[in-house]
Amino acid sequence: MRIILKSTQNRTEVPFNYQKYLIGVLHKWLGQNEIHDNISLHSFSWLKNGKQEGNGLNFRNGSSWFISFHDEKYVRKIVASILNDPDMFHGMKIRDIQIEPQQKWENSEYSFRIASPILIKRNIAFSNIKFYTYEDAESEELMTETLKYKMYDAGLPEDQSLCVKFDMSYYNKKIKLVDIHGIKNKCSMCPIIIKGKSDSIAFARNVGIGNSTGSGFGSIY
Repeated sequence: MRIILKSTQNRTEVPFNYQKYLIGVLHKWLGQNEIHDNISLHSFSWLKNGKQEGNGLNFRNGSSWFISFHDEKYVRKIVASILNDPDMFHGMKIRDIQIEPQQKWENSEYSFRIASPILIKRNIAFSNIKFYTYEDAESEELMTETLKYKMYDAGLPEDQSLCVKFDMSYYNKKIKLVDIHGIKNKCSMCPIIIKGKSDSIAFARNVGIGNSTGSGFGSIY
């Protein structure tokens, strides 16, 4: 299930690496619960409508973003929390909440745009992390592997037909370094293609693609 949030404009300049504030406000609305330390079965987009001004971003007409959960009980919890405490950060407040109707998918292949960069990483040695992008041949297998593991964790049946890959025909793909809490994450800015059963595609759209979707990576629409 997905909710679309719209905010008022900011009162102070929003830094370019504001993603840590999105993580913080999401956890504030969720409160103490079991999802913080578990595998992320949710995703959320970055803010839209920001314009670069000075050393940061300005949202003169407010921002919009979405949060998606596999388990809709968390969506209900967030909505209730926002109604009680709509404050975000840098003076922005939630002014509108829309619950998006569940979309119907066929067993087929779909292309999705990204709403935040896709992060693919693996531990290859003690305290040593390797990042993968659309330039790496292993990325398709790794994205598919992660999504299948999330489906297993959610108790969904295995989908042998499931495949996640980058849309390499996209002309404007790029690699982006995203700094969160001092860690520079090498990510892909490129649409993806998902092939699989209808339930698998619906699940992927909610939980996102790749690693750290609970930290603002890999959200799709």
